Amino acid sequence: MNETYGSSDPSVVRSIAVTTDDLVSAFEANRRANRPVVLRVTPPFYGRMRARIHLTGGEGTDYVDPSPIHLDPEVFFDEAVPTYPEVDDTRPEPYELETHHEHHTNAVTEWRTAVRSHLRDTVEFPTRAGHTVDVKYLG
Repeated sequence: MNETYGSSDPSVVRSIAVTTDDLVSAFEANRRANRPVVLRVTPPFYGRMRARIHLTGGEGTDYVDPSPIHLDPEVFFDEAVPTYPEVDDTRPEPYELETHHEHHTNAVTEWRTAVRSHLRDTVEFPTRAGHTVDVKYLG
């Protein structure tokens, strides 16, 4: 691989940097929306890369070969990651709209903090042979 020009082979990637806020936002968006959000690693590939939040389907025709790597935000978290608090789960009794909004907002804030302690040190790239890369979290 020529470090100056990069490679079309994603197996040259040794580590990726991810902004933790982007990762948590993508993870949350996939629990709340119908359109999947991913962390995208865009070619050409180098030893160290950046994974950025991306709404799938927005590649256009700029990327033909090689294609960007799309990573589901879920792969960055261990299996013990807390579940996202659903609106119905935060409903207070007796019900009051303002109290419910406050309870849900607090539950989501606590969830966003809690999931950060469940980050993996490595992720698997979706290549034919499989390829494990280190993850460096920013922020």
